[in-house]
Amino acid sequence: MIKTTYQKELAISGTQRRGGNNNKSDVLKIQSWLTLYDMANPSAGSSSGVDGDFGSATEKAVMLYQKHKGITANGIVTTALFLQMCAPIQQAFEGKLAGDDLRQRVISAAHLHLLQSPFELIVKGQSNMGPWVRSYMDGHEGTSWFWCMGFVQAIIDQAASSMGKSFKTLMPLTYSCDTVGTVGIAKNLLTRFTKLRTNPALAKPGDIFLVQKTPNDWVHTGIIAAVGKDIFETIEGNTNDDGSNNGNRVCKRVRNFMKSKLDVFSIEPLVK
Repeated sequence: MIKTTYQKELAISGTQRRGGNNNKSDVLKIQSWLTLYDMANPSAGSSSGVDGDFGSATEKAVMLYQKHKGITANGIVTTALFLQMCAPIQQAFEGKLAGDDLRQRVISAAHLHLLQSPFELIVKGQSNMGPWVRSYMDGHEGTSWFWCMGFVQAIIDQAASSMGKSFKTLMPLTYSCDTVGTVGIAKNLLTRFTKLRTNPALAKPGDIFLVQKTPNDWVHTGIIAAVGKDIFETIEGNTNDDGSNNGNRVCKRVRNFMKSKLDVFSIEPLVK
């Protein structure tokens, strides 16, 4: 795989506890995963904020996480416990993909990530933060780092790599919808929404949709999981239930391409 930044999220330097000689970077990771766990499991109550300080609130949050997991609630985070905390990101990026062809594996990878509930965090007033965003965006994070294309390329990369292929033969490493749209035009891989509406068969599962603002400006993207008469079933990052282009998580959605301007970038050259 090309996008391997997620591996940096899988370990801390040593045991972290209240009153210990803690590493701030490690504590930030721990607090991030406590918050992410609470987002996916609201009854856990394990969110205490992300500030790098292993104080009483973080200790209690760790204990609540441990209690929810059915393990000894001592408030201490060992390297083994942290590996359990960050297991969702490892399972998403390293889980076995289903399917004999690239399109099936793209959809499989997208579902694999969806099942692990990727969320962004807000840290010190900055959105688009946290381990999932850094993993999709090769270490970048912050309010200006919209991560929908980072998510898409991570999925294409994971699927292609599982078959010994490189997504960079299809498009450059980028976080920009505009770059991918422009490459699609240059390579004759982009089907415009007007043409798609007359022939929906031009879009296939595993392809990439791009939300068009103007003919050369695209503001959001995602993976097409299935194609219907007038709709796409999609899996997309940095969105929400309303389909925002700057939401907070990975969602499975339905988009009507007869009513929305959805251009489609074909991954067919990588399939062959």
